[in-house]
Amino acid sequence: MEHLNLYHNNYLIVVAFLCLGVLLPVVALFLGKLLRPYKPSEEKYTTYESGLEPFHDSRVQFNVRYYMFALMFVIFDVETVFLYPWAVAYDKLGIFALIEMLIFVVMLVIGLVYAWKKKVLRWI
Repeated sequence: MEHLNLYHNNYLIVVAFLCLGVLLPVVALFLGKLLRPYKPSEEKYTTYESGLEPFHDSRVQFNVRYYMFALMFVIFDVETVFLYPWAVAYDKLGIFALIEMLIFVVMLVIGLVYAWKKKVLRWI
């Protein structure tokens, strides 16, 4: 019976953190809205562009390849975040963790080959 009580305590901790994670930003935004001065004027609603009046459309279209390259960087950066703790604790984890990590790396290599075949990594 004590075993079940331990699980309920773990769930209570998760629920408490979830409530705090939602409640704190909402309270902070609400208090900020109450405490800030509210003095609207015409100048505050104009577009500010380095002290100059805007002279053309502010939207600039970028090539989609920049976004794809950034996405590939994020994916392989996250891979590093997962591989480093595994490499540090390799002696304690054993062969099962080695197989799991090999599956993870193989999946990432498959994604890299797919991106390479789709010519995502080409700049021209």
